[in-house]
Amino acid sequence: MQTILLHLVPASLYAGLGVLFWRSCLLGAAPEGARECLSGRQRLVLLVAVLAHGYVLHEAIFPGSEMRFGFGVAVSLMVWLAICFYWVETLYTRLDGLHAAAMPAGALASLVPLIFPGEHVLVNAASPAFRAHFVVAMLAYSLFTLAALHAMLMSIAGRQLHSARFSRLLAGLPPLLTMEALLFRLIAIAFVLLTLTLASGVLFSETLFGQPFRVDHKTVFAFVSWFLFGVLLLGRWRWGWRGRVALRWTLAGFTALVLAYLGSRFVIEVVLERAS
Repeated sequence: MQTILLHLVPASLYAGLGVLFWRSCLLGAAPEGARECLSGRQRLVLLVAVLAHGYVLHEAIFPGSEMRFGFGVAVSLMVWLAICFYWVETLYTRLDGLHAAAMPAGALASLVPLIFPGEHVLVNAASPAFRAHFVVAMLAYSLFTLAALHAMLMSIAGRQLHSARFSRLLAGLPPLLTMEALLFRLIAIAFVLLTLTLASGVLFSETLFGQPFRVDHKTVFAFVSWFLFGVLLLGRWRWGWRGRVALRWTLAGFTALVLAYLGSRFVIEVVLERAS
């Protein structure tokens, strides 16, 4: 019961902020002349939700001396890190539309470890090299998650702009060119982190995982994702790719990256009902 309550705290805070945002910004209840829908007080509540979510994740990943990292925890950690980056972004940029996507994602991610607790134990968690590899990989995943949310939001905004039906949800967003620049900045940073993740995995496979480097589905999908994002960044630099082309490549690369680890853990834990 105590574990359930711990997960319900951040989920309730995320959900409450989502409902408040919906009422104030989407239903027109915000006072006239309000600068943005996410006020300073709401941003503080979001910080509390993020901290509570982080504590829950710590308890789930480190239940004792071992380190567990199953499907549910992996999803929750990716979304949590993405929301952390989003919170920092809100200090500098108005991203009301992204708030509408981030809060439901945070609420669901807080509860996923309850539904899919997982018993997968990371046997090399004590290794400093493995910890560095793990941290860099999770940062890359979370930045690509945030980039995917950006891409989907930009796609919706672009369609509404072309149909001359711009909703209140997206009216508070920065110009599409600004959003696009932010998207590629996220992708570029995440690509560097993903490159470091793959390089460390290849070069130090035996140290990190206790076995020589081998090609499996996780490795293949990770390199496919790296290739897709690399081509996207090259296309942006060399040919000025933007708009729908850039968004499609972003979502394709993110899909491959999700399949690299989350897909395998989902099949093993949920479909096959095995711990490892």
